[in-house]
Amino acid sequence: MQQILSGHTGLGLLINLNWDRILYLATLAVALMAGAFVGSHF
Repeated sequence: MQQILSGHTGLGLLINLNWDRILYLATLAVALMAGAFVGSHF
């Protein structure tokens, strides 16, 4: 049980340290999908 909890907190720390990179990748993915949508419909 302790190993599971420490792994969970490690994952939380990793997300807290890299949330800006995750946000950047999500923004990039949304921009690419929007560009594909506009390119295929107009």
